Amino acid sequence: MPWSTPWAPTEAELHACVECGLCLPHCPTFRLTGDETASPRGRLNAMAAVATGEMPLDPSVAEVMEFCLQCRACEAACPSLVPFGRAMEGARAEVAAVLPRSRFRRRVAGRWIARKRLVHVATSFAAIGQRIGARHWLPGRLRNGMRGLRRLPMRSNSVLGTVHEPTGVPVGTAGLLAGCVMDPWFGAVHRAVIAVLTTGGYRVVVPAGQTCCGALAAHEGRAADAERMAETNRAAFAGVDLVVVDAAGCSAHLGAHGVGPKTEDVVVVVSRLLAEGRLPQRTPTGERVAMQDPCHHRHAQHITAEPRSILRAAGLTPVDLDPDGLCCGAAGLYSVAHPDTSSQLGAMKAEQVRLTGTTLVASANPGCEIQLRTHLGNGFRIAHPIEIYAEAIGLV
Repeated sequence: MPWSTPWAPTEAELHACVECGLCLPHCPTFRLTGDETASPRGRLNAMAAVATGEMPLDPSVAEVMEFCLQCRACEAACPSLVPFGRAMEGARAEVAAVLPRSRFRRRVAGRWIARKRLVHVATSFAAIGQRIGARHWLPGRLRNGMRGLRRLPMRSNSVLGTVHEPTGVPVGTAGLLAGCVMDPWFGAVHRAVIAVLTTGGYRVVVPAGQTCCGALAAHEGRAADAERMAETNRAAFAGVDLVVVDAAGCSAHLGAHGVGPKTEDVVVVVSRLLAEGRLPQRTPTGERVAMQDPCHHRHAQHITAEPRSILRAAGLTPVDLDPDGLCCGAAGLYSVAHPDTSSQLGAMKAEQVRLTGTTLVASANPGCEIQLRTHLGNGFRIAHPIEIYAEAIGLV
C-alpha cells in the first residue's frame, strides 16, 4: 500500500466495512449534506482507493477526511465493529505527512497546546479581553469562541504539582490529568473532582511533569506528537494506582493509549464510589437537568449511565436530549476548520436543550460546554456533572 507513515489505516481496518449503510443516519455530516463522501462508508472507500493506488492523496481526498467530526457515532452503530476512529486518525496522519495543509491548526494541536506557559499567557490575555469587552471588537469566529468561555482567572490557579490527602477511608492514589485547557480554563472542575475523590477516599496527586493527553494532536494527524505526549505522561504518572480524567475527549484518547496501570474517566470512578456507599447522596429535589452526552463518552467509551447516576445522587432528575446522541459540532478544532457546519450542529443541540424547558445543562467535555454556551447564550448554566454533584452536597 502506498502509505508513507506507520500510522496509516491497515488493510484489515479498511476491509472490515461491509457497506451495509447502518451508520449513515448516525453520521452528523451525512445527515446535514446527504453526500456519500461525507459518510463513514464514503470515507473508508476513499481511504481504500488511496491505499490501492486507485486515487492519489490530493487536496480533495484530504477534504473528505478533514470534514469528519471524528465523533465515532458510526462505531456505535456498526454491526461489523469497524474501528473507524483509529482508521481516521491514521488517514489524518497521512494527510499531514503528504500535504502541507492547515499548518497553523496542526501546530496548535501538536506543539503549542502542550506548552503550559504559552497556554497560560493566552489565557491571561483572554481574561483581560473578557473584562474590557474586547469580544465585540474581534472577528466572528474569535468573538463566538470568547462568548463560549467561562470567566477566566486573571492569575493562574493551576492545580499542577499539588497533592491532596483523603478525608474518607483510604482506597488508593489517583493521578489527575490536568490537561491543556482544562487546567487554566476549567479549574473549578478540577477542584470539584479533587474534593469528591478525596471525600471518597482517594489520595489525589496532580503531577507537575504531565502534558496534554494528545487527543487534539492525533485528531489533526500529528501522530508522532501524540505519542511523545503519551510517553511524557507515562513517566509523570508512574507510581499511581489510577489515572483519572475529567474531560471526555481526553479520557477516550487515554483509554486507547494508557498512561498508567489503569485509566478511567472520573464519572466512572465517582459512580463506583457512590455505588459502594463511599459518597453521600442527596434527597431528590425534583429539579431537572439536561444531560448532554459528549460523543467520546457515549460513542467511544459507552459511558451514559454513570453521569446520570451522579446527577441523581445530587438530587436532580436528568433529562435526555437526543436518543442518537448527535454531535454538538465542537469536535476539538473542528469549529476553526469548518465553522459553518460546526455552527449548524451547535444550533441544533442548543434547540434540543431549549425544548427540555430547563436552564441547567450537564456536560463532561470542555469543547461541548463551550459550544453549548456559545449557542445557548445567557440564562443557561452548563457545568460538569461532578461540579453539580460537589455543589449539591456542599463540597465546593
